[in-house]
Amino acid sequence: MFTGIIEELGEVVSIEEIGDSSRIRLRGPVVRAGARHGDSIAVNGVCLTVVDSAEELAAETAEFSADVMAETLHRSSLGELKPGSPVNLERAMALGARLGGHLVQGHVDATGRLLSREPGERDAAGNLRWEVLRFSLPESISRYLVEKGSITVDGVSLTVVEAARDSFTVSLIPATLALTTLGAKTLGESVNLEVDVLAKYVERLLESRTLPNLPNLPNLPHTAETTADTAHTTHSTGDNE
Repeated sequence: MFTGIIEELGEVVSIEEIGDSSRIRLRGPVVRAGARHGDSIAVNGVCLTVVDSAEELAAETAEFSADVMAETLHRSSLGELKPGSPVNLERAMALGARLGGHLVQGHVDATGRLLSREPGERDAAGNLRWEVLRFSLPESISRYLVEKGSITVDGVSLTVVEAARDSFTVSLIPATLALTTLGAKTLGESVNLEVDVLAKYVERLLESRTLPNLPNLPNLPHTAETTADTAHTTHSTGDNE
């Protein structure tokens, strides 16, 4: 589980194609420090597993490797990465740590593309104070977005400003523009999208309100006690009205 607060802007070192999957090597001194075999690190919002051996991780280097399966390459934008590409990196959150963004699984729901960038206000020195970005939104996940709700874009936890049927906007502050890949995204570039998992749980629960998997309870016989209870309940309800 992640928070969507990027720890550092890393870089792709190399990509080795292995059949229909790939092994990607990345440079990120912050997330690499203390990393162990099997640790989870989010790369542009995709949860990947460190595959280096203990001996390799003992070496004084800022690099680590992760395997990317065909399904991940198909469902995310990681297949578009090249050596030298910048990537957003975040280690899995520690239990009890501050949740600065929102609950992020690192499981990409779909990809979108940057449609527009609109600069906002500037300070007295001419520095940009914020910028509004609009991304395309696949129909398959559009129902999960609401204004002021949360969405993860390339691993970055953001607040939805406007949620349209086929697109959405977010406002980025200077820190986000400078410290993540979103600051340098050009029009048409793809991004990984992950919606708030809580919305999907709510939808699932509403679909299952009838509890079809539970056994039917036997009909209880009418007794004097149950009749009295029913009458008492009806009377109480009438008082409340």
